[in-house]
Amino acid sequence: MTEHTSSLNHEQFVLLMIALVIIYLLYRIAIRLQLSKAKHPSLLGHAKMSKQVAKLLPYYRYNDARVFNCDNAPEHIAAQRQASFNDLKERLTRLSPNSIAASKKLEGKLSDVDFTNRYRVPFQFRAFMHNEMPIGLMADTTSGTQIRDLDGNWSYDLTGAYGVNLYGYDFYKECMDEGIAQTRELGPALGPYHPLIINNTDKLKDISGLDEVSYHMSGTEAVMQAVRLAHYHTGKKRTVVFCGAYHGWWDGVQPGIGNPRKVHDVYTLKEMSNDTLRVLKTRKDIACVLVNPLQALNPNGGSSSDSMLIASDRSAHFDKEAYRAWLKALREICTKKNIVMIMDEVFLGFRLAKGGAQEYFGVQADMVTYGKTLGGGLPVGVVCGKAELMKRYKEHKPTDICFARGTFNAHPYVMGAMNAFLKRIEQPKYLIEPERLDKQWNTRARVMNEVFQEAGIPIKVANMASVFVPMYTQASRYNWMYQYYLRAEGLLLPWIGTGRFIFSHNYSDEEFETVIKRMVAAGIAMQHAGWWWQAPALTNKSIKRDVLRELVKTKLSAKSKLANLS
Repeated sequence: MTEHTSSLNHEQFVLLMIALVIIYLLYRIAIRLQLSKAKHPSLLGHAKMSKQVAKLLPYYRYNDARVFNCDNAPEHIAAQRQASFNDLKERLTRLSPNSIAASKKLEGKLSDVDFTNRYRVPFQFRAFMHNEMPIGLMADTTSGTQIRDLDGNWSYDLTGAYGVNLYGYDFYKECMDEGIAQTRELGPALGPYHPLIINNTDKLKDISGLDEVSYHMSGTEAVMQAVRLAHYHTGKKRTVVFCGAYHGWWDGVQPGIGNPRKVHDVYTLKEMSNDTLRVLKTRKDIACVLVNPLQALNPNGGSSSDSMLIASDRSAHFDKEAYRAWLKALREICTKKNIVMIMDEVFLGFRLAKGGAQEYFGVQADMVTYGKTLGGGLPVGVVCGKAELMKRYKEHKPTDICFARGTFNAHPYVMGAMNAFLKRIEQPKYLIEPERLDKQWNTRARVMNEVFQEAGIPIKVANMASVFVPMYTQASRYNWMYQYYLRAEGLLLPWIGTGRFIFSHNYSDEEFETVIKRMVAAGIAMQHAGWWWQAPALTNKSIKRDVLRELVKTKLSAKSKLANLS
């Protein structure tokens, strides 16, 4: 009897262990499924998969004839396009011979130039455009809202100096001159701080609403330090970034395409999603969440670029109240779960308000990173954070530290230009009032859209304050050509083409009106050239299907050649 009972007890114990293992496995599966559900269904939401797909895609190029009729346009339309292309090339070459010649001297020497020159347009057109449509990359003078190339041509600047130029170039030149004048006697001394750092630090504490500050040489470095400190103090190993967001080129926040290293500690989740909030509520391994408020303009979408503009399905839309509600929900969960909320304002900081996105959306982060414009025209990165998160050591563990230094951190000249910047933005004429800002730039975007519509140009824009994203309303393979017509009209674009227009806030109504007129002139030239030729069968879906066929055909052809060789 005892033996029988013992046997039963043993069997029951085994069954109990099996049941517990099954329950645990089911729990782990549920948690994993919950995480999968919180990922965006696009490739941007699946970093590992996107890298694998990128490796599989074959390269091919259109020949000279196919460049002008890859949408199967009639012969007379293709001829019309080619004639207009030749005229445009001749015009741009005639306008800027010195700038183009100087730019060519960098090819094969400056790797940034080789990269950007090849990623201005979809890759099928890359070789042709690189050979046939040279671009001048040089400038020698700026004034107000304009920039001058080596041939004396003035263009309205729509690059915003990639986020630096908020108040106009003269503003920053004055900041730099004033800053250097204050720090020249110290020169490049590193180690001792220039006393201006005291005032800068106090002002940044006030602006950010946080306790302590650290200085770095770039926005990427600032993000690196913020994430490292979050992991150090929480003892957790995972970082959450949102689909499509950019936080610099450091491996630790760039798990997808562009980073050759395998990244295992980053979750890329959907922004503005309850699925994501559920993951944050239930997981215990998340150290920090990174928010780039610029993504409010295109949540879960990558940075718009003409290199990816194979059809007309670029999208952007800004709903301030919806994004504000999302950030507040995110803030609440981060507080409850001891997750560090990091607001990455490297690009957007100070553009929306003196207090940045925190003030604009009414949300207080645990840490904030700044860069770009804050340096007053010189390179800088800054982290502001709560005191308990900024400490780089642990009181009772003398060798347990979170190291971060940089030889040029808090360089005297940078501190000087920053000080001039921080003092100036307190003046009434530079003070940004969010409501007035929204009204001004939303009105300008509305007027631009109305003018485009009246002119019959298939473009509309969405904006977040002075950052505009153009979208194309008619299916086309050639929207990326618009960037070259804009250049010919005296409008300077970033290397991503029409992906984003960044206006400085010193644009007058008259200057903005001039920009619209030039955009319309460029659009009309595009229309007359036949680039926006339309056929009933031409849709975004049909364009993507055709490109997919080309990719598959190229891939199969490559495999066939390899098989024949073997």
